[in-house]
Amino acid sequence: MQRRSGYDRAGLGSAGMGVRLPEVARRFLTEQRLLMIGGADAGGALWASPLHGPPGFLHAEGERDVLAETVPAAGDPLEGVFTTPNPIGALVLEPAGRRRMRVNGTGHEQGGRLVITADQVFANCPKHITRREVHGEVDSGSPAPAADRLSAEQLRFVAAADTFFIASSAEGHGVDVSHRGGEPGFVLAHDGMTLSWPEYRGNAMYMTLGNLHVQPRCGLTFVDWTGARPALRLTGRASVDWDPGRAADHPGAERMIDFVVDRVVETPGPALVWRSL
Repeated sequence: MQRRSGYDRAGLGSAGMGVRLPEVARRFLTEQRLLMIGGADAGGALWASPLHGPPGFLHAEGERDVLAETVPAAGDPLEGVFTTPNPIGALVLEPAGRRRMRVNGTGHEQGGRLVITADQVFANCPKHITRREVHGEVDSGSPAPAADRLSAEQLRFVAAADTFFIASSAEGHGVDVSHRGGEPGFVLAHDGMTLSWPEYRGNAMYMTLGNLHVQPRCGLTFVDWTGARPALRLTGRASVDWDPGRAADHPGAERMIDFVVDRVVETPGPALVWRSL
């Protein structure tokens, strides 16, 4: 993907990865309230799940372990997935400071906590992160029945989003969770079964696109930053469209991604309320 995009140069991609958690990363973890994890359910479908807690609910233990004082809740598509060790991707996001860090490796539940043993640790640039800060916590409402397509209300929610998260994987290389951001409306909701979005220039690591190139299954999560509605969770398959004419309709985009929905769930419960800065 780097070669095809013209970024095949020394210093890009996996050259920026480590295995151990540096001190700056350890401090960053203890300050954060939002963790996005990704994994595959028993049927192989990929999902991205939001976890959160008070400052300190995340911390490092030893050189490679990240501990979260919570696990996927009842009804979450990843509920029970990590009762035995399984591949996991994790994104720790601080919208207020536009900082993010990814920790990919193996996850397992231990005494009500989620332990992530890192195989990859790396930071990302602040591009495309909308600045927000936590303003409170609410109950985000009642669950909706699982479906195989988006409802009209869900389509409106997606069409107004400025952020979503995507979990992807590649056989033998584990799971990754990444962030996508843009102006409200950058995600195009064509109908209840298909979405598209432009891919803008980032840090040229191409973790997500590289995974999709070899394995199109992925999971998307749209968070309601106001806390008024449950997180919207989609699993399905994505493909990369390299047509420059199509990307040209979106200033700054390098290519387009098309996503086909397999399953839709909403996961209500306690949610953070964020205020734009």
